[in-house]
Amino acid sequence: MVATLQVYLFLAFYLAIFALSVWALVDLLRRPAAAFPSAGKRTKNFWGAILGVGTAVAFMAIPPPLGLGFLSFLGLLAAVGAIVYLVDVRPAVAPYSRRRGPRGPSSPGGW
Repeated sequence: MVATLQVYLFLAFYLAIFALSVWALVDLLRRPAAAFPSAGKRTKNFWGAILGVGTAVAFMAIPPPLGLGFLSFLGLLAAVGAIVYLVDVRPAVAPYSRRRGPRGPSSPGGW
């Protein structure tokens, strides 16, 4: 009983790391490349490599029914890369990547 609970907790933990990594990678892909140097952060390619490798490692760390089940100790490094991006880089890049359409608050028509 306890062993089964541990397996499910382990599975939930690594699924959460994988979901966090995917979220960070998708957010990165939606940001323009020029926003990163403007915010004083590393380039989009740098973060793409970190998050891409991290997402692949996070998938490989998921236990066998759903993933491959190896490199589980590196799953924590994938979580660190995703957390650093989401907590530090994403808020810094966000103001430089907002879309300003013709109906925005700064439009001359004031729609």
